[in-house]
Amino acid sequence: MNSVKKVYCRIYQVAFRVALPFLPYREPEVFKSMEKAGSLLKKNGTGSVMLITDTFLKSSGATESLEKSLSDNGIGCIVYDKVMPNPTVNNVEDALAVYKKSKCQALIAFGGGSAIDCAKAVGARVAYPKKSLKQLGGILKIHRKLPTLVAIPTTAGTGSEVTVTAVITDSDTRHKYTMNSFPLIPHYAVLDPKVTYTLPPQLTATTGMDALTHAVEAYIGRSTTKETRSLAKETVKLIFGNIEKAYTDGTNHNARANMLRAAYAAGIAFSKSYVGYIHAVAHSLGGRYNIPHGLANSVLMPIVLEEYGDSIHKKLHDLGIVAGVCDTTDSDKVGAEKFISAIKAMNKRMGIPEKLSGILAEDIPLMARYADKEANPLYPVPRLMNAKELEKLYYNVADWS
Repeated sequence: MNSVKKVYCRIYQVAFRVALPFLPYREPEVFKSMEKAGSLLKKNGTGSVMLITDTFLKSSGATESLEKSLSDNGIGCIVYDKVMPNPTVNNVEDALAVYKKSKCQALIAFGGGSAIDCAKAVGARVAYPKKSLKQLGGILKIHRKLPTLVAIPTTAGTGSEVTVTAVITDSDTRHKYTMNSFPLIPHYAVLDPKVTYTLPPQLTATTGMDALTHAVEAYIGRSTTKETRSLAKETVKLIFGNIEKAYTDGTNHNARANMLRAAYAAGIAFSKSYVGYIHAVAHSLGGRYNIPHGLANSVLMPIVLEEYGDSIHKKLHDLGIVAGVCDTTDSDKVGAEKFISAIKAMNKRMGIPEKLSGILAEDIPLMARYADKEANPLYPVPRLMNAKELEKLYYNVADWS
């Protein structure tokens, strides 16, 4: 990246860091049981709600107790269960049409980040009926109040239940774009460990590593605060202490609860201190090849951290101490190497591959440009890279064997 663009990026990032204390960030009101959703919405005067989920969760009966809670409180429930991984514009517009036709007054997202992001985007379109999602994408484009949104995460990873962000895929170009606006933060979040009991081991692993990525990128960036550094460290400690317990025993209540807390804490951290090139590259891969976001982040994390080199050694050493994988007596370089090695080893134990298959060399320049556009100048990464430099990350993560 040339020096002029570097200076521009850093000035842009400093401006956002200075403005952070004055921005209207809020946290959702948190509940521990999804059965409280009915009485909560009744108290708010809601008569009809749209439940946004996916086909598997609906058909498996996972939403039954939630729907009963709504019915018992006299609240009509319209179910939209066609959410896809990496939700698309078409997904959102289909759900919006049902919402309007059914005259719904509020939204409940039940699922992983895809369901919650889809619900956020539906809410944004309700608030801005004459604007497309593309027009609402970017930073601080949404200012109007959204319909009441209750987020019930069934995975412990994205932290979407507490973030300002929704990620939507263009149905035609397969390009992912982000919406970053404060009204997208859900009004309520239900962190109920029981709804994560049946999450398969592989999804437990990749979504948990997604949360770790949020914490690591928030911590190593250049726009941290005392609060976000503390939350990132809390997340790292919780994930290293609980993810494999949840992976091997899905009904371990404490492990599941701790993973939900980790995802939530990391969500706050990266909402205020941002992510980095791991996410930018993962979004482009997910949009192009429909690679699950958690999987892409899991595989990319050690690769991108190694590429940053000595610019993050001290901070990774700090996280390694918190994770219990290195000592204060280690040099920063050794501590960082031990932390990255621990991530690789944890990935391997949970069956996460070292590389990603299906990447085509001819797609890399375009994906790198998308990643560059997403990350620069917003993300306060430790070391700036342009599109050409980002191409190396795609080659390093690609499995062409």
